[in-house]
Amino acid sequence: MARAFHVIVERDEDGWYVGTVSELPGCHTQAKSLDQLRERVHEAIRAYIGPRKSVPKGIEFVGVHTIEV
Repeated sequence: MARAFHVIVERDEDGWYVGTVSELPGCHTQAKSLDQLRERVHEAIRAYIGPRKSVPKGIEFVGVHTIEV
């Protein structure tokens, strides 16, 4: 059964897109295009989950907030 994950996408100062899977601590990747990033995030999630096909519990994505200081 497929499961949806939340991916936070940022762009660094060199123009690389960085994708971080919020529910999987330490699961992230980067790419030069958004299409390539989507593929690499998919691969990173598969590698993180591995053959056990289970996802650790405890982290729940809530949302993104913008705060001005």
